[in-house]
Amino acid sequence: MIMAEKMKVIDVDVHNEQNDSDLLPYLAEPWRSRVAASGIGYSGSGYYSPVGVMKKDAIPPGGGKAGSDPDLMIKQLLEDYNVEYCVLTGVVYNISTTHDADFAAVICSAYNDFLADKWLGKHKAFKGALAVATQDPYLAAREIDRMGGHPDFVEVMISSAARAPLGQRQFHPIYEAAERNGLPVALHPGAEGGGGSTAPTAAGYPSRYIEWHTCLSQMFMAHLVSMVCEGVFEKFPRLKVVLTEGGIAWLPHLMWRLDKNYKALRSTVPWLKKMPSQYIREHCYLTTQPIEEPDNPQHLIDLFNMIDAENMILYSSDYPHWDFDSPDMILRRLKPEAKRKIFYENAKSLYNL
Repeated sequence: MIMAEKMKVIDVDVHNEQNDSDLLPYLAEPWRSRVAASGIGYSGSGYYSPVGVMKKDAIPPGGGKAGSDPDLMIKQLLEDYNVEYCVLTGVVYNISTTHDADFAAVICSAYNDFLADKWLGKHKAFKGALAVATQDPYLAAREIDRMGGHPDFVEVMISSAARAPLGQRQFHPIYEAAERNGLPVALHPGAEGGGGSTAPTAAGYPSRYIEWHTCLSQMFMAHLVSMVCEGVFEKFPRLKVVLTEGGIAWLPHLMWRLDKNYKALRSTVPWLKKMPSQYIREHCYLTTQPIEEPDNPQHLIDLFNMIDAENMILYSSDYPHWDFDSPDMILRRLKPEAKRKIFYENAKSLYNL
């Protein structure tokens, strides 16, 4: 019997970890002494999770943080699931919640040097997300220009935990630099509600992790509407945006509502030349994890058909987090052509792999 060839996969959200001390060789003074004495200082969302955040089996045999061992990641992710490339998204985007813009920028630069030095050459599958902080977009743009030419950095990563909707013109230097360097911009949930960011929900601060985690898509909805209505995609016509780890099922409703309102309120956004939903379809991607999987699989397929999902969605595992989605367990009802696009071809084209 001839066995079917195992599906090739590109995973666009893999969280490599590091200890604060790992960044010390890449820091100048006074930042090195500050980190040596007190660490980086950012924390998670501030909401207690009874399961933690990381998979226990991703902790290295010799100890350390889950996701910090390249060799274990190669075995557990690349080899076990036939992953041809994975985008290392790290966790440093959480620095966007600190109030010190200079410190945030320095930490991102040190992390990017560490990632290039210690991870990207470890395996040909490893590709990097270039971390920048949004507190000072001009420093972020400088960092994108500094590292954007590295052949193994394939996107710019910013946190959804920002002080304002990310379409506002104060953030445009980031998009200008990303477009100049031919890199998409990815938004990832950060430590919303901590430090220098706004509240994580439209109603304010929830009490528990389950509320925070369930409502993550609210931040993405607000940022996406802002980016469309502020004219980001008119101003930067080659820019692509990846909405990472924010869910998918909310998008049809948002596109319909924004299009409906635009018909009556287009005078408030005169720079837009297309329907809002067209900008989203042409410029935006969403990642599968955390995928909404209803009891009736057809309901998800119907949602996918509403947004031309097979051309807009990228597979992500979220390794090594507790809600890791293995590629052989999700979206099993999709047609083979749609699965090839979502699990492989869309990312291969977007990142020029």
